[in-house]
Amino acid sequence: MAIMDYLNPARTPYTAADRALIGTEHARRARARFAGQPAYRPTPLHAIPELAGTGVVQVKDESGRMGLGSFKALGGAYAVHLLDEREPGGPPFVCASAGNHGISVASGAAEAGVPCVVYLSDGVPEPFAERLRALGADVRRAGEDYDTSMAAAQQAAQEHGWRLVADSSWDGYTTIPLDVMRGYTVLFDEVANQIAGRPEAGSGETGSGGVPTHVFVQAGVGGLAAAAAGYVRDRWGEQPRIVVVEPEAAPCLLESARAGEPVRVPGGRTTLGRLDCREPSLLAYRLLGHLTDLFMTITDDQADAAAELLAGHGVALSACGAAGAAGLLALGPAARDALGLDDGSRVLLVGTEGPVEPK
Repeated sequence: MAIMDYLNPARTPYTAADRALIGTEHARRARARFAGQPAYRPTPLHAIPELAGTGVVQVKDESGRMGLGSFKALGGAYAVHLLDEREPGGPPFVCASAGNHGISVASGAAEAGVPCVVYLSDGVPEPFAERLRALGADVRRAGEDYDTSMAAAQQAAQEHGWRLVADSSWDGYTTIPLDVMRGYTVLFDEVANQIAGRPEAGSGETGSGGVPTHVFVQAGVGGLAAAAAGYVRDRWGEQPRIVVVEPEAAPCLLESARAGEPVRVPGGRTTLGRLDCREPSLLAYRLLGHLTDLFMTITDDQADAAAELLAGHGVALSACGAAGAAGLLALGPAARDALGLDDGSRVLLVGTEGPVEPK
């Protein structure tokens, strides 16, 4: 498949309806929830001057997030905490996982003292399953790919009355994945404080250069990207340009934007496992479909190269974690002009996970 970028003709302003889904107030509530946890610390924001022909690139480094090594520590666990508040002493939690979502759900369940069942496909390495078991999760194998394990988790939830904690949404299932997305907004609230020169305990470096002019954020089903878009628009208005970056083998958001509705894309081959998603989250698409300025795709090799480049600047990430940077580096002249990206730009990236990534 060719590298693509798509300037979004459906771009419209942030609305009150968007704010009801994702905004700064949700981030503050989620931060208050995490603030009482000993493992919570704001993650660093690294500044890299003049990268990719910009004024400065700021990388929010999630590689050390709460001992998990991924931004997903903020999502599944937050949803579990809220579920446990609404239904104290309720039935077990269940989820499917191809990466770090399962560990986040399992850690939240362990804190709540509630059993947790995690379905993995046969392709997920055993060391990852062992990490889940160490958190007390009941790990079950189901099928050759993530879609099959997700179907098994849904079936188990229906048959046993367990509480499904998924990081994607669809018709009839939106409340819990919305809580997951709201958990992700915590990292952007940290960014806002850091660029304003208000570092907090344990936050590491602070960025420089003020409010971002551009935000490049990678997407699988789109939960993180939607959290970014909602928070950025609520906090900084319509001026920052938002770019959503996907693998060329799984451009479900780009193709959905082109179609004007959520669509499922055919399967391709990519090594970017956490971003290998065929269908967008319904809630994420509702936000990104009109808040994103440009959708684009990258190759696996470009993601690998971006990770290597960032490592040379002292920011160690996986290829998935560096996918937003890959998008910035791969952007062609016409798209740069359309976005007003130049040597005065201030670009925000999210380094979503560290270099060791369970498949």
